[in-house]
Amino acid sequence: METLRFSLIQTNLIWEDKAANLKNLEEKILSIQEPTNIVVLPEMFSTGFSMNPEQFAEPMDGETVEWMKKIAEKKGLILTGSLIIKEDEQFFNRLLWVLPTGQIGQYNKRHCFSLAGEDQHYAPGSKRAIATVGGWRINLQICYDLRFPVWARQQLQYDDEGMYPEYDVLLYVANWPASRSHAWKTLLTARAIENQSYVIGVNRIGEDGKGINHVGDSMAVDPLGEVIYHATDGESVQTITIEKEKLDTIRERFPFWSDADGFYISE
Repeated sequence: METLRFSLIQTNLIWEDKAANLKNLEEKILSIQEPTNIVVLPEMFSTGFSMNPEQFAEPMDGETVEWMKKIAEKKGLILTGSLIIKEDEQFFNRLLWVLPTGQIGQYNKRHCFSLAGEDQHYAPGSKRAIATVGGWRINLQICYDLRFPVWARQQLQYDDEGMYPEYDVLLYVANWPASRSHAWKTLLTARAIENQSYVIGVNRIGEDGKGINHVGDSMAVDPLGEVIYHATDGESVQTITIEKEKLDTIRERFPFWSDADGFYISE
């Protein structure tokens, strides 16, 4: 696929009200008329950034997962976002990558946000997850992961034709507060420049149950760090297109990625 289309849903999340959030998001997804490949929802899209996993966690065959499968099949697209999952007596802030076939990929948030006590309620992930779509490789991450560049860093891959970057797109879903919006915008741009990849960040708006305000600032950034889409602070459903030719041209003209340091990430 020479192009890839992402529909970014920036919306308010009703605090710990799963039914209201799923209804709102379904209406927004079904309203998308233009062709799209992937619909991206914010972090913990069904509850907001809740520290009550005992009350709101679901198994992998739970209501929200089944809802995601239904929407993905109905619209013929990939649906992604994170929610609270219980597995093996642990709770995870888990990003699901749901295909129209019903197949599901997953990524557990590596960096639990200790400032809000997330590390006291959720188990951290230990593995990166890179999804593939039509020849594109997408590195899936969640909110606070954005502050840790080593976790997102390109790792060089090798095949019979030589060396190549590990992924083409970094994707972040978030509940990033308005008080640190400058950091959000700066770090999204930095991750694009240092990894020579597209970066897409989808954030929520509105006030959560803890009185914390969010202003969105959902963004798409190209491999040179140029912002190709930046949402305002309101509700938004926007489809953006990224181009493989542009990515390849930048990497060929400026092959900085090939000079990167080798490293190993331990658990």
